[in-house]
Amino acid sequence: MTVVDLSLDHLATATRYAADPDAWPVAPRFTVGDRWYHRLAQEPDHEVWLLTWLPGQGTDLHDHGGSAGAFHVFSGTLTEDTVTTGPDGPPRITARELGEGAGRRFGARHIHRITNRSGRPAISIHAYGPALTTMTRYRIGAAGLDVVTVERAGAQW
Repeated sequence: MTVVDLSLDHLATATRYAADPDAWPVAPRFTVGDRWYHRLAQEPDHEVWLLTWLPGQGTDLHDHGGSAGAFHVFSGTLTEDTVTTGPDGPPRITARELGEGAGRRFGARHIHRITNRSGRPAISIHAYGPALTTMTRYRIGAAGLDVVTVERAGAQW
């Protein structure tokens, strides 16, 4: 049985990795086709990822399959759109811009998308606990939030 440390501060973990880029096993890369990512660490209770974002690159709406987490913007600016659902009315999207040095914690049921809407590249560090096993991708449909696909770690990313 795996024991998860519920006191793990994912934002502190991401910030700690961001503070020491010389310790990263790879240098950040930027690719035109899609954002680039590399796992920096995998521990029994969490994992840490390095991501790069060219202007216009982003994710679709997704969750983290029951993992909580955080991200820290190492350089550039990213915009996070979060989805709020309720019993009365359609899902609502709220945007938050995060610049260099900013970070954001989120819980296990968090649905969001992250996009580089700025004119310059961005780099971010993401920490998740427990490690990601699935990610559910969503779209907003006429009846509310619809599941598009569920992706599995190791098979689809």
